[in-house]
Amino acid sequence: MTTALRHRRRRRLAAVAVALAALSGLLVNVAVSASAAVPPTPSGWSLVWSDDFDGAANTPPSSANWIVDTGHSYPGGPANWGTGEIQNYTSSTSNLSLDGTGNLRITPQRSGSGEWTSARVETRRADFKPADGRILRIEGRIQMPNVTGDAALGYWPAFWALGAPYRGNYWNWPGIGEFDIMENVNGINAVWGVLHCGVNPGGPCQETTGLGANRACPGSTCQAAFHTYRFEWDRSVSPNQLRWYVDGQQFHSVSQSQFDAATWSNMTGHAGYFLLLNVAMGGAFPNALGGQTPTAATVPGRPMLVDYVAVWQSGSGTPPTNPPGGVDARSTIQAEQYQAQSGTIVETTTDTGGGQNVGAIANGDWLRFDGVNFGTEAARQFRARVASGAAAGVSGLVQVRLDSPTAAPIGDFALANTGGWQSWRTVPANISGVTGTHTVYLTFSSGQPADFVNVNWFTFSTS
Repeated sequence: MTTALRHRRRRRLAAVAVALAALSGLLVNVAVSASAAVPPTPSGWSLVWSDDFDGAANTPPSSANWIVDTGHSYPGGPANWGTGEIQNYTSSTSNLSLDGTGNLRITPQRSGSGEWTSARVETRRADFKPADGRILRIEGRIQMPNVTGDAALGYWPAFWALGAPYRGNYWNWPGIGEFDIMENVNGINAVWGVLHCGVNPGGPCQETTGLGANRACPGSTCQAAFHTYRFEWDRSVSPNQLRWYVDGQQFHSVSQSQFDAATWSNMTGHAGYFLLLNVAMGGAFPNALGGQTPTAATVPGRPMLVDYVAVWQSGSGTPPTNPPGGVDARSTIQAEQYQAQSGTIVETTTDTGGGQNVGAIANGDWLRFDGVNFGTEAARQFRARVASGAAAGVSGLVQVRLDSPTAAPIGDFALANTGGWQSWRTVPANISGVTGTHTVYLTFSSGQPADFVNVNWFTFSTS
């Protein structure tokens, strides 16, 4: 699933679709258990994260694991999620819920007035990335919506990953990278695996199509049964490799050697990726293979079922979320390089050095930075590069917390208008002495609801 008017799949895919549809009629349906636990961690691997979607029927998925996207776009992002899809994403349990037997159910619905609704979720974690010398395995066991033919026109289920810098920016696709682990349209018996990168249009990933491959699901059709979809990012070999699998059978691969250094770095050099699950209706990809979709013949109410999603990393022990040693607390930590955030945006800055800053920050917003290494000598001061164009009487606190956004602040400073949203100053604050490696949260507190601060960077020091 892409995010900037992409997936205008070339008409050559139409011939593939016809062939695959014909093949699907020859496959034998095999009964597969509707629910299974996350598989045991293989020898030589460690579990990074998982969700097996256990819970009561008609309840939402875990809010600790998932963010529910709603509407027709991210705030300030491309309309219709950048793909031309027509549905309205909601948090309603009619569109998004556990089924009570260990599955997540994402169900497109159509109202009496003809409006389509569906659901889209993304992991709170945005740091899925293999450590140097290791392999990251992202896997989901999924049954696509069980609908085919004219009744399926417009269905677009997907299991995919986006580069962390997309959060809060929404206009830096495809440079930050996208891994489509499983995509399908129009009820065709096929799984597509696609890489998006570089620039749009064209570039090394041939956007907006991307570098992709597809195949029919082994045994039972993709729609009739659960299948396991897996993506591997291999940093244990040089050049690095990206690989796609269905039921353990590899059907697509991409090598680092296919790209220039800048393209590869932009796609892999950031904090990592977050994962997404959704069922769109209509848009560029299904329209490319089925004409304008959905149609009057398209039926609502056919869910995508997700049994589990899991992420493993090769090697034993707890995998790091940053390179060995973590991020040096005494370095200049760019605010836009967070691992997660709430309520903010990323924008171009005019501050010295250029680049980007985090903006639109108001009461209750926060930024998270993983693996910040303070070392053995206690840091006792925090400095941040900030600006404010807040109205008269609007001010707030910039706070530092460790390991939890609700932990007691170890230090803070107050800020009011500095002369404009790009009028920058460096503000210090004393903090309680900190050693070791921590997750650092910048949190923001104000007695008014209005935005009150932009942040460009921050750092820590011993004095």
